Amino acid sequence: MCGIAGIACRPGHRPDPERLRLMSLALRHRGPDGAGEFDGDHVALRHRRLSIIDIAGGAQPLALGPVVLVANGEIYNDPALRARFPELVFRTGSDCETPLALWPREGLQYADSLRGMYAIALTDRNDEAGTVLLSRDPFGIKPLYIAEDDTGLAFASEPRALLAGGYGTRAVRPAARDALLALQFTPGNDTIYPGIRRLAPGGTLRIERGEIVASYRRDALPAPSGTVHDEVHDETEALALLDRALLDSVAAHERADVPFGLFLSGGIDSSVILAAMRKLGAQNPLAWTARFDAGEADESAEAARLARLAGAEHRVLTVRREEVFRHLPEIVAALDDPVADYAVIPTWFLARAARGSVKVILSGEGGDELFGGYGRYRRVTKPWWRGGRAPWRSGALDGCGMAIGGEWRAAMRLPHSGVTALSRAQALDVAEWLPNDLLLKLDRCLMVHAIEGRTPFLDPAVAAVAAALPDALKLRNGQGKYLLRRWLDTEMPEARAFAPKQGFTVPVGTWLGEEAARLAPLVAASAGIAPVAGRRQVERVFARAGHRGGRAAWHLLFYALWHKIHIEGVASHGDLFDTLAA
Repeated sequence: MCGIAGIACRPGHRPDPERLRLMSLALRHRGPDGAGEFDGDHVALRHRRLSIIDIAGGAQPLALGPVVLVANGEIYNDPALRARFPELVFRTGSDCETPLALWPREGLQYADSLRGMYAIALTDRNDEAGTVLLSRDPFGIKPLYIAEDDTGLAFASEPRALLAGGYGTRAVRPAARDALLALQFTPGNDTIYPGIRRLAPGGTLRIERGEIVASYRRDALPAPSGTVHDEVHDETEALALLDRALLDSVAAHERADVPFGLFLSGGIDSSVILAAMRKLGAQNPLAWTARFDAGEADESAEAARLARLAGAEHRVLTVRREEVFRHLPEIVAALDDPVADYAVIPTWFLARAARGSVKVILSGEGGDELFGGYGRYRRVTKPWWRGGRAPWRSGALDGCGMAIGGEWRAAMRLPHSGVTALSRAQALDVAEWLPNDLLLKLDRCLMVHAIEGRTPFLDPAVAAVAAALPDALKLRNGQGKYLLRRWLDTEMPEARAFAPKQGFTVPVGTWLGEEAARLAPLVAASAGIAPVAGRRQVERVFARAGHRGGRAAWHLLFYALWHKIHIEGVASHGDLFDTLAA
């Protein structure tokens, strides 16, 4: 896990050293173990390193002949890729070195050979056109952003680096703001900042003379066949396929030259990863679980029980309201690309607790999306007269009388491709919710603490098994993730895979309701909130915060705080109240 940045110039321009310095400095938190640079006549690359593989020799940029690379991520099939090129002498043991050999041989589709999570920039120092290839992994686990101006194209791991270099505009696109307030994330490739875009998950761009000249997209999920003939209907066969793919993926994700651990919620997904680690023989792995000082959803005891069974060293962290209010500005400061998902709170605190003990954390993101875990998946399969409805059709602030536009609804419609309504809903989540909420949250909350997050479910082999499952092996008897539950029930029956789970609910409604009288006026006075809501509307929302209105109040609070820090430039060193009042 690292940070990358660079500039590809148009004719008549050269990379600006000061812009590059500021961009690299803005990414320092992503790579505290070292910094590297490549400077050419038309292209410059910058790298900030968090050393995970080949600690002594894996510093970047990496070069093979005239090809130069900077990368953020892990290539899990690096050993197999090296075996494909016995004639080459690789200079390091870094898993990111093999893309240097792939590009000259496979061109724009070179990343099809990669198994892993990555954001990569490649250039040929002998190429007079200043050619650069930018690539991002199919699920969007690793972030990459681009911006253009009259001098050329710049890219970076985070928008803050582009803004620091003078690219894009430190302002808000109203449509993105409205999506954030409604959904808790911003869909699509355009970010909230005018002029800054995300490179699409699975995308590869070819840049020549500072302009995009070609693009290619690698899909995260296998294309639907339109029939059921390619599905695996036999449960025994499906379990065997899942077992093989899951163990192979977890083994690959455990590969590191530094200590690693697991975020263990007590739910199905993280318990599956723990069971796989036990089956693979992991010795005394470290595991962290969060609990809260309010609310009823507490699976920490269940997580502790499973950790003991697996021989894991388990640590429980209690997240308290006072600590949240003290550190919330720091948490929001990490989310330059905003995500109003209240799960950022425990994720940030867990990462802070884990730093110093590990540099790699395994996490269960992707299990719900691939294997059908959400309640919205069960609803989408029902006819309307039985309560069925499409997902994402309502926003958090619907009915609050606020000036929230609805452009986001078009981005969140079910795609037409897919065999069933369930598969279409899953495809939508993989395309939008997963990269722009869950994975973005994981990346920022861990990287600000110099920890790499790894997601074993988001692996091509696991995804291929999930895509081959019929609905009946995903949803059954009112529960989702049927096949995952069957696997867990077989490998760790003590986990009680088919028992109802409480879920991971952060008690933001309770916390905000207890301080509603102080928070509502501060939020209402925010320059970010003023265009969409007046004081009375905000006060009404906060008055209901402790009674099923917590999500709406949290979205307003998050955005007011985010706007203060990332648009108005208020420092994030004070507590929540001081920062809002600044």
